[in-house]
Amino acid sequence: MAAPGQLADTLTYLEMMAKPQRPPLPVPHAKLALLRAERCTVSFYRYLYDTVGEQWLWYLRRQWSDEDLRHHLDRVEIAVSVLYVAGVPAGYFELERAATGDTELCYFGLVPDFIGLGLGHYFLQAAIDTAWLETTRRVWVHTSTYDHPRALGLYQRLGFRVYERRELSFDDPRLTGVLPRDLVHPLLPPLAP
Repeated sequence: MAAPGQLADTLTYLEMMAKPQRPPLPVPHAKLALLRAERCTVSFYRYLYDTVGEQWLWYLRRQWSDEDLRHHLDRVEIAVSVLYVAGVPAGYFELERAATGDTELCYFGLVPDFIGLGLGHYFLQAAIDTAWLETTRRVWVHTSTYDHPRALGLYQRLGFRVYERRELSFDDPRLTGVLPRDLVHPLLPPLAP
């Protein structure tokens, strides 16, 4: 049970120890492109992070200064890839490669307008395939109670296995001003005006 002004959360950590052996999925849209955002600008990253993550209570990177975010994006271990549908950004994923051979799928998601169009399975498979392109020995990800309700199942269907769960609580970002007070989430009651 979280204290007043806080939200209770369960983080589920998943991993895969080998690249899945499966046939490629058919491309779900005729005008689809996946491009790495080389030298991703801070403003474009903020657009992606905010647009994809706001409805799922992604707030941590919103608290970073532009300088901190620029430093992060300039690291050689970080790769941001963007899914485009008919030339429009439809989602993104971020990978972080560690010297140990572990690759974290830090962020993955679709822009709200593109959810429910059959892109998620294809896009996650593309993220997994990209994670295994280099000398990766393990790919891992974590998901939150507040992420898309089908996220955990999709990760598991594509080969991730749960290895840990952590209970935690955090300050409600709607109350701290990091996210809009009127943000609607299926697991949270609306805040009083």
